[in-house]
Amino acid sequence: MGRDETETYITVPTFFKCPISLDVMRSPVSLCTGVTYDRPSIQRWLDGGNNTCPATMQILKSKDFVPNLTLQRLIKAWSDSVGSSAAASPDPASARGIPTKEEVNESLMRLSQEKDDEIRLEILSRIVRFVKDSEASREFLSGREDLVPMLVDIVSAVTTAKIKLAFIAIKILDTIIKKGNEGDRERLSKLMLLTNGGDCLTAILLAIQRGDLESKIEAVSVLEVISSYDAKSKMMIAEREGILTELIKSISTESDPNLMETSLSFMITISKSKRVRSKLIAAKTITKIKDILMTEETISVAVTEKSLKLLEILSSKREGRSEIFGGGCVEGVVKKLLKVSTTATEHAVTILWCLCHVFKEDKTVKETVERSNGVTKLLVVIQSNCSPMVRQMAKDLIKVLKVKSSASALAAYETKTTHIMPF
Repeated sequence: MGRDETETYITVPTFFKCPISLDVMRSPVSLCTGVTYDRPSIQRWLDGGNNTCPATMQILKSKDFVPNLTLQRLIKAWSDSVGSSAAASPDPASARGIPTKEEVNESLMRLSQEKDDEIRLEILSRIVRFVKDSEASREFLSGREDLVPMLVDIVSAVTTAKIKLAFIAIKILDTIIKKGNEGDRERLSKLMLLTNGGDCLTAILLAIQRGDLESKIEAVSVLEVISSYDAKSKMMIAEREGILTELIKSISTESDPNLMETSLSFMITISKSKRVRSKLIAAKTITKIKDILMTEETISVAVTEKSLKLLEILSSKREGRSEIFGGGCVEGVVKKLLKVSTTATEHAVTILWCLCHVFKEDKTVKETVERSNGVTKLLVVIQSNCSPMVRQMAKDLIKVLKVKSSASALAAYETKTTHIMPF
């Protein structure tokens, strides 16, 4: 469907915008240099101990400023004149405080030169508004070759005083890297882990520890991207003190489901390294997974699927299977059979097949499966819409399990019960 020809676009006059924030001024005031700024922006600049005019960098003879009433009246008249047309048509980005591409380019140029952290924070906040506005905005920024190195420099220079800057830079990285290709992700991984000596991991860990929920999710998401490059990246992250501990805390059943899902996704990515699997097992990840599987109510489909997938990966290690045997995890796996989704059921069957059919290291596993009504569920899996491979695994399991009432089990199979949970 084409764009409505009657749609109105509003261009904000340049001199209505504050040179610091680049937003339309609400309370314009002028310095002794004659340059006008929005009062909150220039006040923050002066309160930060600066004694120069931000636009001209002239030393200020006086830090006093006076209201620019003439400009304030002009801004009000302009605002009133565009108000009716703006209300009658879709809000243009400029009317909603979203900077244009030209303004973003200008902001990035200033960001590369600016030393004052308050102004850098305002510039980054504007870029966040821009990048969150539309897919086109994200594509535009992801095409800027200089942006990622600039953001990585901000993240790697994190201190207690600069923590807000680092969090916003991580937010922008998380948003734009999703638009990038494999080469972009590899470049980001090298910049964050190698070029900066891993200092970026300090900022990411701080975001996970101290950030709000959104900052935590963004930080973990960036971790997953930079860990996907190679085994060295995965190990470097896993060995960074505090990271695995915080991530395992984040999959507690009391955590937010979105954070749990993001953290599980990250752990699945790094567990492709055998050495990292051992670290995850040693850190008691399986205990947290058991808690997720044993909850009466499904936290979310995605969380359950990813929990089972991670458990399937960890069950490939002997120490992982030992944790599963001794931790009451098997009952949780059986509990999720046919209860959540086809994907969850397939992971659950694969785990049981690995424990009972391939390795056969603990006889109590079979007893737990039988006691938890696992045989009946496996008979239903054979007739379900699971993959042929998983259905064959279910058949293998039924042959291995010591079914006390084999006649009834066989009858259940031959009648091909139709009581299959619709996924």
